[in-house]
Amino acid sequence: MSSSLAERPAPPTAGRRPAPPRRRTRVLTLPEARWALAALVLFLLALPPYLLDAPAWLWGGLFAATYATGGWEPGWEGLKALKDKTLDVDLLMVVAALGAAAIGQVLDGALLIVIFATSGALEAVATARTADSVRGLLDLAPATATRLLPDGTEERVDAGRLAVGDTVLVRPGERIGADGQVVDGASDVDQATVTGEPLPVAKQAGDEVFAGTVNGTGALRVRVGRDPSDSVIARIVRMVEEASATKAPTQLFIEKVEQRYSIGMVVATLAVFAVPLAFGDTLQSALLRAMTFMIVASPCAVVLSTMPPLLSAIANAGRHGVLAKSAVVMERLGQVDTVALDKTGTLTEGTPRVTGIRPLPGSGLDEPALLRLAASAEHPSEHPLARAVVDAARERGLSLSDAAGFASVPGRGVTATVDGHVVQVGSPARLLPAADGQPPHRAVTELEETGHTAVAVLRDGVPVGVLGVADRLRPDAAATVAALTALTGRTPVLLTGDNERAARRLAAEVGITEVRAGLLPEDKVGAVREWQTGGRRVLVVGDGVNDAPALAAAHSGIAMGRAGSDLALETADAVVVRDELAAVPAVVRLSRTARRLVVQNLVIAGVFITVLVAWDLIGTLPLPLGVAGHEGSTVVVGLNGLRLLREAAWPRTAADA
Repeated sequence: MSSSLAERPAPPTAGRRPAPPRRRTRVLTLPEARWALAALVLFLLALPPYLLDAPAWLWGGLFAATYATGGWEPGWEGLKALKDKTLDVDLLMVVAALGAAAIGQVLDGALLIVIFATSGALEAVATARTADSVRGLLDLAPATATRLLPDGTEERVDAGRLAVGDTVLVRPGERIGADGQVVDGASDVDQATVTGEPLPVAKQAGDEVFAGTVNGTGALRVRVGRDPSDSVIARIVRMVEEASATKAPTQLFIEKVEQRYSIGMVVATLAVFAVPLAFGDTLQSALLRAMTFMIVASPCAVVLSTMPPLLSAIANAGRHGVLAKSAVVMERLGQVDTVALDKTGTLTEGTPRVTGIRPLPGSGLDEPALLRLAASAEHPSEHPLARAVVDAARERGLSLSDAAGFASVPGRGVTATVDGHVVQVGSPARLLPAADGQPPHRAVTELEETGHTAVAVLRDGVPVGVLGVADRLRPDAAATVAALTALTGRTPVLLTGDNERAARRLAAEVGITEVRAGLLPEDKVGAVREWQTGGRRVLVVGDGVNDAPALAAAHSGIAMGRAGSDLALETADAVVVRDELAAVPAVVRLSRTARRLVVQNLVIAGVFITVLVAWDLIGTLPLPLGVAGHEGSTVVVGLNGLRLLREAAWPRTAADA
């Protein structure tokens, strides 16, 4: 059988907020289910008078209606396929039922139609459940939002009508209506539905928020930063739906073989009918055996073996923030045996942070005073290192002074007048005098030897301190490396454009032993191709423009979504939207589970077909038993594949993967 595939929330409660109830497709809204139910009711009405030998007119019409309601749709689709010179196995099932009726086996043919229609309805319900799990993501976003007009008044609008630049008011307990940036207010926001973070995150002016997340006890004014159709949630839904429309190589191979198999099955059915007839068998007996053979030899379960596991895995991964762009991707992820990881933005958070504050002897400054001086000078700058210094001062509650005469020179640093002093902040190589062994140089050397970027601070031309800045390691980096090592049998490799010293320090922290540092984008591609030429299947995980060529060259590529460049996101085969590194081994394990279920399904289908065909050819297989065995195997493989829709199929931690 071919497989086809807004309410205002209550105030937040303590702890993690549960996701809103998922919309489920009602069974009887599916046409397959309605036709199957009609066929079953008609069959049950016809059965008593037939068994009681009532007049044929009493039960004949009911059986005819059973054939019509349960078989017209697959029969019509089969005829349309036949017009395109494609032999559909569904049509063969209808032909077998009509053949049974033609030789007087009206009850057996009707039973085939009922079970056949019921099996198709179960497939439709299973497919709808898969689609529900994707559409349920849309329930996370509210249907309406409160938009603030230029005159300060409010209006309630459809969240889908919000435009970039609009300002929305999010009251306590409401879900945020669009991705954007907080422009006023402070609150704790529960982001579990989007980022997976178990605890609410403090948000204030300048912080990013996501549609569908739940505001806490404070009111927020949010400037819309993305069109609602391009929000994180909308992207998840769109990409998962696109992936669900693709077919994996295994499925394409099965469908290619199915056509030849179906033609061969028709030829074999004719032989099963003609040969016994030629040797003296009765017409009814030979035709009944041939009809039974056609039913049990049909590859319905084989056809259904591949896509349910892969589609279920795609939907489950999508619910957990990993977008596999196709069924091909989901199948290939489970084949990788080598993993190459980028450093900045992948193993690290991609945001520089101040990690060391070193006032120099004789400067008269302590750590807070040095940090305040540097942050005041850096405040007007948009450079990432400047943002790190300013953020560090704010985190410590330091009040900054106004900076006058601000100037910035790329590669050198900034200069500004702060509290009557000329302050310079920037590269030690450019700002400090060339005198090795002096305190400024010792502080710089100590920081750089431990993998930090050193930033010199001068006041009126005199060095007064050195700051250390480093990108912070992701909390789950070490556990992810260990999980990937266990999955592939090889420790991941670090590919980075950073310097060797910093790369090896970070690699040692997470358990990576092979490091390739100082690489240009073409060098990363060269490394990937070198491994793949040696027979390896490489998974590259990265986030930046410089990672895009390697992502494209690899057997599989995964991009970190939140920090990732547009080019990396477009090039990668899968995207980790929630920016959780632990999702990488989780989706690899999920892919491997899906591949195992595909193999299980093919074995189950093969065993059923072999046993039933042998029984029919060697002995006498009753038609009702053949129907039950064939359709039963189809239902079993379908439900087996849908096991991956369960929440338990997704690893909770990197260690579980």
